[in-house]
Amino acid sequence: MASHFPVNHHLRPLYRLLCVVAGLYMLVYGVVGFIATSGSDFFTRDEAEWVLGLRTNPAFALLSIVAGVIVIGANIIGRNVAHAINTLAGVVLTAVGMASLALMQTEANVFAFSMVNVIVTFILAGIIGTASLYDRVGPPAAATAEEQHRHNARVA
Repeated sequence: MASHFPVNHHLRPLYRLLCVVAGLYMLVYGVVGFIATSGSDFFTRDEAEWVLGLRTNPAFALLSIVAGVIVIGANIIGRNVAHAINTLAGVVLTAVGMASLALMQTEANVFAFSMVNVIVTFILAGIIGTASLYDRVGPPAAATAEEQHRHNARVA
């Protein structure tokens, strides 16, 4: 339940930094991928390029740029905006990884995913999703109430 996320966790800056690093990776990969695949068909699978160890086409490169900017922007803003976006990004990246795994050897693989792409997507989902568990912000009274609730729940 969302009310049991820790509030004002002391490692929150570290988790936000990890999300920014993950977002930077997505952004750099997207920019380099978009440059490397310029001139290719948008959803090409045959002319997909390998960039930073991952396969890409212009569509996936552009999607990576957008995702990276959103994750970085949310974590620069911070507060509960970062919590909401990181939670959503973790779920979406997990779903994208699962869908890509299921569609990899089919004609529906429009983003030219390879197994390496799926693994990296799951790693990014794990980093961002785990960080979202600890980056919730609230007033000191809410943090104290959450701590008391967690400790009282263990006793009962």
